[in-house]
Amino acid sequence: MAKVPEMELMNKGTTACPGCGAAHAMRYMLKALGKKTMINIPACCWAVIPGVYPSRNLEIPLLYTAFETTGASSSGVRAALNAKGIDPREITVVGFAGDGGTADIGIQALSGCLERGTDTIQVMYDNEAYMNTGIQRSGETPYGAWTTTTPVGSQKAWKKNPKKNMMEVVNAHGIPYAATVSIGHPESMIEKIQKAKDIPGPKFIHIYAPCPTGWRSDPSNTIELCKLAVDSCVFPLYEIEDGKYNIYKKPKNKIPVKDYLKLQGRFRHLPEEEVEMIQENVDKEWELLLKKEEFTND
Repeated sequence: MAKVPEMELMNKGTTACPGCGAAHAMRYMLKALGKKTMINIPACCWAVIPGVYPSRNLEIPLLYTAFETTGASSSGVRAALNAKGIDPREITVVGFAGDGGTADIGIQALSGCLERGTDTIQVMYDNEAYMNTGIQRSGETPYGAWTTTTPVGSQKAWKKNPKKNMMEVVNAHGIPYAATVSIGHPESMIEKIQKAKDIPGPKFIHIYAPCPTGWRSDPSNTIELCKLAVDSCVFPLYEIEDGKYNIYKKPKNKIPVKDYLKLQGRFRHLPEEEVEMIQENVDKEWELLLKKEEFTND
């Protein structure tokens, strides 16, 4: 397991909310990649977290881009570096977007980047809604969650659709590497991002990054939520390398999903039967993932 480097490329002082998972995500990612990194950031929380010009809190070059264009802009940066004769192993180009800018608004540009085989790392820091613009539901918002566009009330209009499986979406492009990582497991997160850095071609990293504001959770519970998500199999930690699945964190004793849900106000409206249905779906997806690992490694 990789040690967490002492190097800091994210300075103290941000506009992030207390307990912000996205801030942890950036900090650990830069520890993994090092100073020779260029980041493309669309409209998202990280478009404001660094502060107002001329202030900054990142010690690497970054390009702010339109909401839907992260994959295209990072492809353009990589092409410019190639034209200057700068090898991808010398400077790492990253597209760093939230779940809305990756799985929804930015999915066309992401797909194009992956299909072209552009040598970049495309990162989705997943806080499961459009948090920067008012907690609207995204394709990554899980079933049953309250958001401002899936209100509860007498209509019981909580999110009725399952969370979009972006690992399967990117794997369908035949890319060499994709992995899920969590800020609650920084050593494995750094290890997987460093691994991605050394693999030629397009890579995808899905970072689990809770948002206390949107999840209606206590900021002090951010890391605990990360661990509960993994131990309940709500968010499994696994990688897909050349089509082969590898689950690198298998809970010895799975905890009930309700232990994870109860720390988040966005689920407090759910009746017991809905929680039981969520548990059944989590169990089903976990068993399917185990079968994928077995099948692809025969």
